[in-house]
Amino acid sequence: MFRKILIANRGEIAVRIIRACREMNIKTVAVYSTADRDSLHVKYADESICIGPPPSLKSYLNISSIISAAEITDSEAIHPGYGFLSENANFAEICENCGIKFIGPTSSNMNLLGNKRNAKKLVKSLGIPVLSGSDDIGGDEEDIKKAAEQIGYPLILKASMGGGGRGIRMVLTPAHLSQAYHQARQEAQSFFGDKDVYLEKYCENPRHIEFQVLADRHGNAVYLGERDCSIQRRHQKIIEEAPSIAVKSAARKKMGDLILKVVKKINYVNAATFEFLLADNGEFYFMEVNTRIQVEHPVTEFVTNTDIVKEQIKIANGDKLKIKQDDVKIKGHSIELRINAENSINFKPSPGTITFYNKPGGLNVRVDDFICCGCNIQPFYDSLIAKLIVYDTTRLGAINRAKSALNEFRVEGIETNIPFLRKMLNDSDYISGKFDIGYAQRFIEG
Repeated sequence: MFRKILIANRGEIAVRIIRACREMNIKTVAVYSTADRDSLHVKYADESICIGPPPSLKSYLNISSIISAAEITDSEAIHPGYGFLSENANFAEICENCGIKFIGPTSSNMNLLGNKRNAKKLVKSLGIPVLSGSDDIGGDEEDIKKAAEQIGYPLILKASMGGGGRGIRMVLTPAHLSQAYHQARQEAQSFFGDKDVYLEKYCENPRHIEFQVLADRHGNAVYLGERDCSIQRRHQKIIEEAPSIAVKSAARKKMGDLILKVVKKINYVNAATFEFLLADNGEFYFMEVNTRIQVEHPVTEFVTNTDIVKEQIKIANGDKLKIKQDDVKIKGHSIELRINAENSINFKPSPGTITFYNKPGGLNVRVDDFICCGCNIQPFYDSLIAKLIVYDTTRLGAINRAKSALNEFRVEGIETNIPFLRKMLNDSDYISGKFDIGYAQRFIEG
């Protein structure tokens, strides 16, 4: 097993990885920007190295600085977490060439699946349904306009690379297309360094369902059920659940088997998430593959009793998966609430110093965070400061546990979305499971 792993990330996911490494008796190295010098992941790691000033491009996206930090500390592997360099095939290839294990898929896996156009063509060839779109044509404005006329409105413009809801625009009429096209390209270039976009037919009021996959280097692969990530604002997830009350066991097995067919066809290695839209008629439509750990992975860990981060590390070390598909049993229900440093009404980010912090506890209550009393929430990065994850034998029990935990959750000195989450958990449509990807916006608008 690895002696030392460098975590090329920050925030709660860096702390999460450090904890997994500790339990495996693996030393850790934290990298940090000057803005994060007092952050919890820096304090928890065995070693730490400053890699640059606050802007991500000069620190957490600075490949040469991160590789240098790994070499200086004799780190044998790098875990990229999510975001930043986690889906950067060039970074994965550089790690490979430098003799450093990248805890994730191979660069060839990432090149194939990281481009959504290519991923759609692949899964379609293996029997997974996809929405009609422009993935077979060029991406310049004239090509997009011609494709839009053929597909018909409403449409969705999507960045070919990246994820996290960035580079996406809805297009209701031809009059909206040109502006949406340029906005999507600009955002895609800013976040992913690639401005290519494509069109997809808009699916009305679907659910957002994703399947968690693990695969080793020896041809073994399993899917760990699905998560329902339909509750999102501006394509940013707010609440996630496992399992989805909209997915029956037969549909789960059917989609899981098709996904494993893709995984084995391309010799995929490590963790992946296959994302789908689930239409009202029960049909699944492929969206994309995230070739990394997901923010919402803890809900899957609760219902399958699997430590996904530890499995990632073991797979990167060359170990065989000990989990067989028949061993995967989904039990109970888990809910994750994203705690963001933002105003609960207008959702404006709220950086600043935390003056009081009390996190909830109790049976089957988990908080993944990186904050403490006195720490500074920086304006340079994502507003996510903590994740509250709960588990119970039933969905209603999990909702009640989440409500109770939120009542204990106190963060002062900055604003958070906790009041908003409390209201949502008490909404009758949420409690009854009557939600889709448009639910949160309807809830906000009243």
